[in-house]
Amino acid sequence: MKRTRLNPKYFLFALIFLSSALLINCSQPEKPANVTAENNDYYVAAYIWPSCHHDERFGDMLWPEGTGEWEVIKKGNPRFEGHYQPRQPLWGYELDNDPRVMEKWIDAATSHGVNIFVFDWYWFDGGPFLESALNDGFLKAKNNSDMQFYIMWANHDVKRNYWNVHKFKDDTSLLWDGAVDWDNFKIIVDRVIKQYFNQPNYFKIDGKPVFSIFSIGNLLEGFGGSVEEARKALDYFREEVKKAGFPGLHIQWNQGGGSIMSKEAADQFSENVTKMGFNSVAMYNMGGMKEDYLAYGANSVKIRTQMDSILNVPLFPCVSIGWDDTPRFPAKGINDVVHYHNTPESFAALLSKAKKYADSHPEQPRLITINAWNEWVEGSYLLPDMLNGYGYLNAVKKVMNGEFDECK
Repeated sequence: MKRTRLNPKYFLFALIFLSSALLINCSQPEKPANVTAENNDYYVAAYIWPSCHHDERFGDMLWPEGTGEWEVIKKGNPRFEGHYQPRQPLWGYELDNDPRVMEKWIDAATSHGVNIFVFDWYWFDGGPFLESALNDGFLKAKNNSDMQFYIMWANHDVKRNYWNVHKFKDDTSLLWDGAVDWDNFKIIVDRVIKQYFNQPNYFKIDGKPVFSIFSIGNLLEGFGGSVEEARKALDYFREEVKKAGFPGLHIQWNQGGGSIMSKEAADQFSENVTKMGFNSVAMYNMGGMKEDYLAYGANSVKIRTQMDSILNVPLFPCVSIGWDDTPRFPAKGINDVVHYHNTPESFAALLSKAKKYADSHPEQPRLITINAWNEWVEGSYLLPDMLNGYGYLNAVKKVMNGEFDECK
């Protein structure tokens, strides 16, 4: 599949952004970071969307072919000239709950500078969903001790046609509500402590297991919309973790995509982070999506700068690889896809900016998140494919080893 060619009218636009916040103006170097660090001082965490296997509870209903969301990914179709669809994995359509596959993932990740996997984790209809990639894949991989991991509770709502539009067509009715009540919350707390926190390679900050929560709105909904009641639930979680022998729990607010907030929204966000007692803020993707990756990256830096200015807890930078969720949405087209300057080199430049941000905050762990390890259906993945090969993994390795020269 040939790459999208740049229309001449975008040349001026590109030149503007090449001197923007995304790429350094080499004649005016940034202020030196406060600290320097060796490569092993950084935590580079890639999100895993564990959808490409057959789920025992809901697999027959969602993806009846038995290969999980590969069923949808393979049906991706080009929406404009040069559109790279369907996405073609270099290693083929491997199931993510196969420990042999996970062993290959761990080797590839750790040899290229990625040392943490963050698993999307679901709880719907009183039970887990898509747990097998973690339980049967990662935790049974012979080399899993080489890699740390933690959980992001993906407690968002799901419409019927969201994960398989070919089966459910135009049915946008709610399949699952991500909010949970006290009874389910207590089951979740008990499950993740016993099943995951006790694993020796579960990621911890100051000895405290890290637990990320995606939808704060649904967290609140589950407790009657009350910030105070939600705080009680999180405090209950902390106490149960202490009973299990840990010094405490590090609860991470995951902001999802993120955008520039109004002053009122920013004040409310900061207030809720404080009132509910969150320990840090991260993002699932970097936010500010534009067709041009350079504009996408510049927007993400502005979003991060605003969040950094209003928070009194650590903010961990996120870098996305791209965005293209057209396999899920038949009506989406060229305006919904990152397709200009969407290259490993552009990604490396932005990852370098995130690394500098981490260096400039010596008071917090140098944790950088990447969207994502395997988001094939959203066009954001580090895994090698037929277009870029190992390009994105090599980009991570160069940046984290200090071998990337932004001024070339």
